[in-house]
Amino acid sequence: MEITNQMELTAWQQWLQHPERFWVRKALFQIHLWVGAAVGLYVVLMSVTGSIIVFRDELSRWFSVEWLVNLHENLLLGEKGRLVNGIGAICVTTVCVTGAIIWWPGLKNWRRSLKVTWGSRFARFTWDTHSALGFWCFLFILMWGISGMYFSFPQAFNIPASWVDPADKYADRILFRLSQLHFGRFGWYTEALWAVLGLVPAFLAFTG
Repeated sequence: MEITNQMELTAWQQWLQHPERFWVRKALFQIHLWVGAAVGLYVVLMSVTGSIIVFRDELSRWFSVEWLVNLHENLLLGEKGRLVNGIGAICVTTVCVTGAIIWWPGLKNWRRSLKVTWGSRFARFTWDTHSALGFWCFLFILMWGISGMYFSFPQAFNIPASWVDPADKYADRILFRLSQLHFGRFGWYTEALWAVLGLVPAFLAFTG
């Protein structure tokens, strides 16, 4: 038992010091890279349109935004588009989670990964920007990915929620809040913040 614990501790210490040596990290990096590349244009589209329709109520006073909303919600393809959006949301969530794991650079370098080194070479600057933005905006991007899955596959959330909370005392509220969080509809300040942060996934797709 002591030997096993020692081995586990050693592996954990190795991960803390040199995560780049683990084959799991290398595999997750490849998943992050190729899934991200596959959905790059999709992410840009969702990111830009999502940031705009945060202000759909205000914009509707001057012109119709229904086409833009329809594009964001189902790619102008009805139920088929909603299915594609669900798959896209799964991919975004996958990229987000794998990115969080491979972000860890080791104890010696973790502080450097929280910021951007200005004046560095373009490749270094791009990498630092991608890493830092991914870290600071992780919860927002994860929330958008999960809520996007909920909009496309609501039963996948409603059925397990009914098992956990048969009386629907809390589950419905949580799912409703998740829907609100997707668009940041808690006041003009959150709408403005969501509109700016909504462009981050597009920037990450570019830098990635």
